[in-house]
Amino acid sequence: MIDLHSHILPGLDDGARDLDEALAIARAAVADGIGSIAATPHVRDDYPTSADEMERGVVEFRRALEAAEIELEVFTGAEIALDQLDLLGPDDLRRFGLGGNPSYLLVETPYTQWPPAFVDIVLRLVSAGFTPLIAHPERNPIVQQDPEPRVAALVEGGALVQVTAGSVDGRLGSRSRACADRLIDAGLVHVIASDAHSPGLRDVGLSHACNAVGDDDLARWLTSDVPAAIIGGEPLPPRPPVARTSGARRTLLSRLLGR
Repeated sequence: MIDLHSHILPGLDDGARDLDEALAIARAAVADGIGSIAATPHVRDDYPTSADEMERGVVEFRRALEAAEIELEVFTGAEIALDQLDLLGPDDLRRFGLGGNPSYLLVETPYTQWPPAFVDIVLRLVSAGFTPLIAHPERNPIVQQDPEPRVAALVEGGALVQVTAGSVDGRLGSRSRACADRLIDAGLVHVIASDAHSPGLRDVGLSHACNAVGDDDLARWLTSDVPAAIIGGEPLPPRPPVARTSGARRTLLSRLLGR
């Protein structure tokens, strides 16, 4: 599996606090079946990570992984706040390209609001040659009230959508899970990623979310096929025919079993 959203680089944001914690996240990722991970530190007012800091952090962390004999491939990237997109020049945006692909950007969904200009921002990025991957919209309370129309407008504008593994498997609460279910059922989700911050609640790992998807082919598409295409600069593979039971119709027992 490939994890396209993590805060594994130590000391840059609210993710791994130090190298020991970053290595613990890496070991947990490998144990969960993740072979590659994108280091995506925040780029926002409270954590104004520069492209230089991100790139230097990735180089140093790769060396630390090699020294610790942890077989995890680490790619560059960043999670960019909406209000930072216009402050960054084209060169910096490309350096923050997701998974080392300068054509993709991981864009953070606000947690407490839904900007009226969100679709316009997506359209501007697309017209500039970028494909935005919208991070964790299912955790936004406004989206939770009416998920499909808001997220569909972004996808129709040219964006892709990433939901958090902890939303899909229920660790981040019933509302986030229900919203993620609806978006997956509507065909509006392209990637599941961990958004790992620490070895605790927001830990790394995709396997439980894959089980919760309830469809092996779809889970593989969300955690391997699409991420690999993004990193490799290849066309996205077609979404497989969905065999899973709709999230709205799954029984309480199947939810408890993560099916």
